[in-house]
Amino acid sequence: MLRKKLIALNTTIVLGLGSFFALPALQAEANKAEVQEERSGIQEKIKGADKEISYLQEKQAALNEQIKRSEQAIKDNTQKIDDTKKQITDTKSEVDELKKEIPIIEDRILKRNEVLKERALSFQESGGDVSYLEVLLGSSSFRNFVDRVGAVATIVEADREILEQHEADKEELKTKKAAVEKKLAGLNESRVELEGMMAQIKEQESQAKTMKEDLNQQEQLAVALKADLQDKDGSLATLENSLQDEMVAEPVSTVSYKGKGNKSIAVRAGNKYIGNSVYVFGGGRTASDIANGRFDCSGFVAWAYSQAGIKLPAHTDALKNSGSQISYSQIQPGDLVFFDTYKKDGHVGIYVGGGKFIGSQSSTGVAIVNMTSGYWGDKFNGRVVRI
Repeated sequence: MLRKKLIALNTTIVLGLGSFFALPALQAEANKAEVQEERSGIQEKIKGADKEISYLQEKQAALNEQIKRSEQAIKDNTQKIDDTKKQITDTKSEVDELKKEIPIIEDRILKRNEVLKERALSFQESGGDVSYLEVLLGSSSFRNFVDRVGAVATIVEADREILEQHEADKEELKTKKAAVEKKLAGLNESRVELEGMMAQIKEQESQAKTMKEDLNQQEQLAVALKADLQDKDGSLATLENSLQDEMVAEPVSTVSYKGKGNKSIAVRAGNKYIGNSVYVFGGGRTASDIANGRFDCSGFVAWAYSQAGIKLPAHTDALKNSGSQISYSQIQPGDLVFFDTYKKDGHVGIYVGGGKFIGSQSSTGVAIVNMTSGYWGDKFNGRVVRI
């Protein structure tokens, strides 16, 4: 898009300057008016280019923010990966410790099983039907009875402790194994999460690189556009200075209309403002504006005719309906001529003869310019009104 605008801008400049230098020698003020109008069009293009540059700069700023966010996300995810790796390492260490404890517990259970087997075998070999009560009743004396009671109590307590420890170790083994399995499952989940993070990191890095490349390209185009506009603006300024020198060297044209009636006054009235006025929208409607040469196009026409004692409205839409519509082949000095500028019939002036008209031009103020070629030739819409 920017490249197309650059090409279009270059073409407009070259064609515009070429058409100027190809023109025959016209009145200096006409030449300057034409070139200034042409420059006005270029300035509009420059404004458009400035807006484009501003848009690009805003977009570049947005891209920079996006890149910053992506780079921060990469840093955050990298830190997360490092943390996950450490957690995996720590979990592996815990698993290794659990694996070391399991054989110890299993060995205790195995040994206790052997003790219980031996006690059961001993009980079986003694007949298997001797109860603790028989042991106590077989005492030879009270002291022997007391001794046997203590022995039986000790055996019962030992058996109870062995069984409780046995059950506790079995439960501990079950719990340790469950913990190991849970740790291993968590470890696998962490590994899957880590792989997902790595994929996201790579995608973010790729997006960041793509955005940076796009940003660099747009920056280069913006710089090229700005440099080209600056060159063209310099060329136009040089051309305008040359025209100004030409205007100083050449005498300013004035109207020498010698027709009959009050119209001749209207045609000549603006001569004193040539080179001594300025275009102001809505100007020419107060004594202060008139004294300082501040006119817009319709305000100037209304004022000029007022000098001839003819009252006209100060608006182009009203002026085009103020008299009789005639063809260009019938045109005479004093007739009003209309031009399509920013809108249809957007500019009006007073015909002075020789294919020229006087009016308050937007680039020069009151001036006499050629309406058969160049800028005004293109804008003249053929409407002629006789007052």
